[in-house]
Amino acid sequence: MSPKELIYIEDALGHEKFLKTQFQDAAQNLQDPELKACVQELTQKHQQLFDSFYNLV
Repeated sequence: MSPKELIYIEDALGHEKFLKTQFQDAAQNLQDPELKACVQELTQKHQQLFDSFYNLV
């Protein structure tokens, strides 16, 4: 893997980590159960994306 490709993956990891954290925080503050479940699914999706990028390294 080239250094430039590694930088792209590191950027993607950072973005996915940030998004996952934002969704986690949002889910904790939501009262509506249906909306909270939707946001929790998004949290899991971004964790999966993070894991996928991490496994490329």
